[in-house]
Amino acid sequence: MDISFQIHHIAISVKDAQKSENFYSFFGFKKVHSWEAEDKSLQIIHLKNKEGIILELFCYASPEDLPTSATSTKTDLPIIGVKHFGLRVESIEKAREAIQKQGVSIVTDITKGRTGPLYFFIKDPDGILVEIMQDDRKFEL
Repeated sequence: MDISFQIHHIAISVKDAQKSENFYSFFGFKKVHSWEAEDKSLQIIHLKNKEGIILELFCYASPEDLPTSATSTKTDLPIIGVKHFGLRVESIEKAREAIQKQGVSIVTDITKGRTGPLYFFIKDPDGILVEIMQDDRKFEL
Protein backbone atom coordinates (compact mmCIF):
# COMPACT_ATOMS: atom_id res chain seq x y z
CA MET A 1 0.00 0.00 0.00
CA ASP A 2 1.36 3.41 -0.99
CA ILE A 3 1.24 6.24 1.49
CA SER A 4 1.35 9.84 0.27
CA PHE A 5 3.00 12.42 2.54
CA GLN A 6 2.46 16.11 1.91
CA ILE A 7 3.64 19.21 3.71
CA HIS A 8 0.84 20.27 6.05
CA HIS A 9 2.32 23.16 8.03
CA ILE A 10 5.39 25.10 9.02
CA ALA A 11 5.57 26.32 12.62
CA ILE A 12 7.36 29.50 13.65
CA SER A 13 7.49 31.38 16.94
CA VAL A 14 6.88 35.12 16.73
CA LYS A 15 6.87 38.12 19.10
CA ASP A 16 3.78 39.91 17.78
CA ALA A 17 1.02 37.73 16.31
CA GLN A 18 -0.79 40.60 14.57
CA LYS A 19 2.40 42.00 13.04
CA SER A 20 3.36 38.56 11.71
CA GLU A 21 -0.17 37.90 10.45
CA ASN A 22 -0.06 41.20 8.53
CA PHE A 23 3.41 40.42 7.15
CA TYR A 24 2.52 36.95 5.87
CA SER A 25 -0.80 38.13 4.39
CA PHE A 26 1.27 39.87 1.67
CA PHE A 27 2.46 36.38 0.64
CA GLY A 28 -1.09 35.04 0.38
CA PHE A 29 -1.54 33.60 3.87
CA LYS A 30 -4.90 34.23 5.57
CA LYS A 31 -5.96 33.45 9.13
CA VAL A 32 -8.11 30.30 9.29
CA HIS A 33 -7.89 29.40 12.99
CA SER A 34 -6.67 30.73 16.30
CA TRP A 35 -6.43 29.55 19.89
CA GLU A 36 -5.35 31.29 23.08
CA ALA A 37 -4.46 29.86 26.48
CA GLU A 38 -6.77 30.92 29.31
CA ASP A 39 -3.84 32.57 31.10
CA LYS A 40 -2.81 34.42 27.89
CA SER A 41 0.66 32.79 27.99
CA LEU A 42 0.37 31.44 24.44
CA GLN A 43 -1.54 32.22 21.29
CA ILE A 44 -1.51 29.93 18.25
CA ILE A 45 -2.67 31.18 14.85
CA HIS A 46 -3.01 29.16 11.66
CA LEU A 47 -2.51 31.05 8.41
CA LYS A 48 -3.27 29.17 5.18
CA ASN A 49 -2.43 29.92 1.55
CA LYS A 50 -4.31 28.85 -1.59
CA GLU A 51 -2.03 25.82 -2.00
CA GLY A 52 -3.17 24.58 1.39
CA ILE A 53 0.10 25.15 3.28
CA ILE A 54 -0.42 26.32 6.86
CA LEU A 55 1.90 28.64 8.76
CA GLU A 56 1.42 27.91 12.43
CA LEU A 57 2.39 30.96 14.47
CA PHE A 58 3.27 30.47 18.14
CA CYS A 59 3.17 33.73 20.08
CA TYR A 60 4.29 33.38 23.70
CA ALA A 61 3.69 36.15 26.24
CA SER A 62 7.40 35.93 27.20
CA PRO A 63 9.30 34.98 24.03
CA GLU A 64 13.04 34.55 23.76
CA ASP A 65 14.88 36.39 20.98
CA LEU A 66 16.08 34.60 17.87
CA PRO A 67 19.81 33.76 18.19
CA THR A 68 21.86 36.12 16.03
CA SER A 69 23.44 33.11 14.28
CA ALA A 70 19.99 32.27 12.84
CA THR A 71 19.56 35.67 11.16
CA SER A 72 22.18 35.14 8.45
CA THR A 73 22.48 32.34 5.91
CA LYS A 74 26.27 32.43 6.38
CA THR A 75 26.08 31.63 10.09
CA ASP A 76 22.82 29.63 10.19
CA LEU A 77 23.23 27.06 7.40
CA PRO A 78 26.19 25.19 8.97
CA ILE A 79 24.23 24.61 12.21
CA ILE A 80 22.23 21.35 12.32
CA GLY A 81 18.46 21.82 12.25
CA VAL A 82 15.63 23.34 10.23
CA LYS A 83 16.89 26.45 8.45
CA HIS A 84 14.12 28.34 6.68
CA PHE A 85 11.15 27.87 4.41
CA GLY A 86 10.88 28.89 0.78
CA LEU A 87 8.07 30.53 -1.15
CA ARG A 88 7.97 29.83 -4.88
CA VAL A 89 7.20 32.60 -7.39
CA GLU A 90 6.88 32.70 -11.17
CA SER A 91 9.11 35.79 -11.58
CA ILE A 92 11.92 36.44 -9.13
CA GLU A 93 12.40 40.00 -10.38
CA LYS A 94 8.71 40.93 -10.00
CA ALA A 95 8.63 39.35 -6.55
CA ARG A 96 11.71 41.28 -5.40
CA GLU A 97 10.26 44.54 -6.69
CA ALA A 98 6.91 43.95 -4.94
CA ILE A 99 8.63 42.96 -1.69
CA GLN A 100 10.88 46.03 -1.78
CA LYS A 101 7.80 48.24 -2.19
CA GLN A 102 6.47 46.72 1.05
CA GLY A 103 9.64 47.82 2.87
CA VAL A 104 10.60 44.24 3.77
CA SER A 105 14.21 43.62 4.80
CA ILE A 106 15.93 41.92 1.84
CA VAL A 107 19.00 39.98 2.98
CA THR A 108 20.62 38.78 -0.25
CA ASP A 109 20.78 39.66 -3.92
CA ILE A 110 19.08 37.44 -6.47
CA THR A 111 21.42 34.49 -6.83
CA LYS A 112 21.45 31.31 -8.89
CA GLY A 113 21.62 28.51 -6.35
CA ARG A 114 24.03 25.60 -6.52
CA THR A 115 21.05 23.35 -7.32
CA GLY A 116 19.77 25.62 -10.11
CA PRO A 117 16.89 27.87 -8.99
CA LEU A 118 17.10 31.65 -8.61
CA TYR A 119 16.52 32.89 -5.07
CA PHE A 120 16.92 35.67 -2.54
CA PHE A 121 16.29 35.83 1.19
CA ILE A 122 14.17 38.20 3.23
CA LYS A 123 13.56 38.54 6.96
CA ASP A 124 10.16 38.53 8.58
CA PRO A 125 9.37 40.96 11.45
CA ASP A 126 11.23 38.72 13.92
CA GLY A 127 14.31 38.22 11.74
CA ILE A 128 13.30 34.74 10.56
CA LEU A 129 14.80 33.93 7.17
CA VAL A 130 12.36 33.27 4.32
CA GLU A 131 13.61 32.22 0.88
CA ILE A 132 11.87 33.58 -2.20
CA MET A 133 12.64 31.38 -5.20
CA GLN A 134 11.92 30.89 -8.86
CA ASP A 135 12.32 27.21 -9.63
CA ASP A 136 11.54 26.33 -13.26
CA ARG A 137 12.95 22.81 -13.08
CA LYS A 138 10.66 19.89 -13.94
CA PHE A 139 11.19 16.68 -12.01
CA GLU A 140 9.65 13.30 -12.74
CA LEU A 141 8.84 11.11 -9.75
